[in-house]
Amino acid sequence: MVIGITGNSGSGKTEIAKILAKRIEAEIIDADRIARKLAEPGQVYYKKILELFGNKILTENRLNRRKIAEIIYSDSNKREKLNSLTYQYVVDEIKAQVEDKKEAKNIVIDAPLLFESRLDKVCDFTIGVIADTETKIRRICYRDKTNEETARARLKIQKDNEYYKKNADYIINNNGKIEEIDLEELCIKIGKN
Repeated sequence: MVIGITGNSGSGKTEIAKILAKRIEAEIIDADRIARKLAEPGQVYYKKILELFGNKILTENRLNRRKIAEIIYSDSNKREKLNSLTYQYVVDEIKAQVEDKKEAKNIVIDAPLLFESRLDKVCDFTIGVIADTETKIRRICYRDKTNEETARARLKIQKDNEYYKKNADYIINNNGKIEEIDLEELCIKIGKN
């Protein structure tokens, strides 16, 4: 079974993915981790990102994700072009990994742009993880060691909770502590209790 998990920055989707994967003995395919690996110097994706943004995004010959983030939060054209590159390279790699592994085990895909990249089409089941805005901002600031203004700017360009409610098969409200999340109902629903 392939399960897709998505949600905004700060929603806690990665932690939910870890808990669920452990519960159903699944392997996690992490879209962000794959993107970082493909963005290593010498990779085609790395070269394409450099063509898009120029050398100003480099720090010691490596892509500076913070500099890229600053650009894409204020320039929707650059953001769309980066997303197109991501869909082309990262999504293809995720699909290849799913194909390689799906006969052997359960898979959880942790992808912030699950629906936008059409990765939901390779999933048997999708989960949207949502949280209120202030909770997401607090988590982003803590995790990324950034300020509230930056966190708000990041969330402003992302889909709202209603988007996930409309598109996902199942919604997890994650406003509290991660250990308070009860996945029992979800596991029963997907037949993995």
